[in-house]
Amino acid sequence: MKPRKLFIRILAVLFAIPLAGTVAQGATIEVIETFDYPGSLLTRPQKISDLGVSAGLFIDATTGASEGFYRSRGGRFSDPVIEPNTDTAFTEVRGINNKRTICGDYTTSDGVSHGFFLSHTVFTDYDISSVFTVVLGINNAGDFSGSFIDDADGLQKGFVSIGGTVTGISVPDAAATLTYQINSSNEATGYYIANSDGLTHGYLRDSSGNLTFPIDPAGSTGTILFGNNDSNWVVGRYADASGITHGLFFMTPDDFLTFDFPGAAGFTSLNGINQQGYIVGRYTDASGNDHGFLAKVNPNAAAEPQGNNPPLTPVKSVKPSPEISGIGAPAS
Repeated sequence: MKPRKLFIRILAVLFAIPLAGTVAQGATIEVIETFDYPGSLLTRPQKISDLGVSAGLFIDATTGASEGFYRSRGGRFSDPVIEPNTDTAFTEVRGINNKRTICGDYTTSDGVSHGFFLSHTVFTDYDISSVFTVVLGINNAGDFSGSFIDDADGLQKGFVSIGGTVTGISVPDAAATLTYQINSSNEATGYYIANSDGLTHGYLRDSSGNLTFPIDPAGSTGTILFGNNDSNWVVGRYADASGITHGLFFMTPDDFLTFDFPGAAGFTSLNGINQQGYIVGRYTDASGNDHGFLAKVNPNAAAEPQGNNPPLTPVKSVKPSPEISGIGAPAS
């Protein structure tokens, strides 16, 4: 799939507001269920549609291959989603919309990362760059977002494709920018890696192209924003100085809710949120395995946030995260 128009440009930033808010006290997150793709070593849900269909990726326990999946509202899993052009056993499903159009990325043996779409049974490749393109989110109108390495200057930038027009996004001082989701109002969210400190920070882009950054909970040593719904509620994760990774949720980026999956061994991530407030995420257990979960946010609860109990201390060395070990590889 090639866009009808291709305009790569860096938008002027009208406001750059450092935000480090307190933990929200008016919302709770309740875990509904956990799930694992059958035969998987690691299960990593990425997004959830307004119809309750989740999508993500898993690592096959037998072959070690990275493959995609989607899961119905009733809990039925699809067959593995494998992009037919990959020759490296590496496919990642990143997003899904209400029409069940899936987006993601795959790699080939020449080292190139390609984006793709899957509609029913039809795969369509999508490349902006000759070396690196990933499609990370898609909205119900079929507009989408992701990241690419610009052939003109070699910089990794985020992008949004709206009505067939692609716009590049680069946060000032960013070594790399990734745009993880775009909602139906063309508001987008993602993260960037800063040249100044080498850390990941969240950002928001409004429908006019204005950027708000950096977005970091207090004490964060690395923030990733993964998803926003049509109300612009945002989910993601952040790490603290002790090496614990917490899920995060906010409706405004100065009032965060921190969420730790009960019993998680130091890692919780909230990856996607739909219009009804259902969230898909993952946590790591004491054996170092990742499991998916479905949760729901109640934004008006009066009680203390459920799941704010401290997680277990990590029991093994932290595995290098993609966003830290390599600029080109997006987080999951």
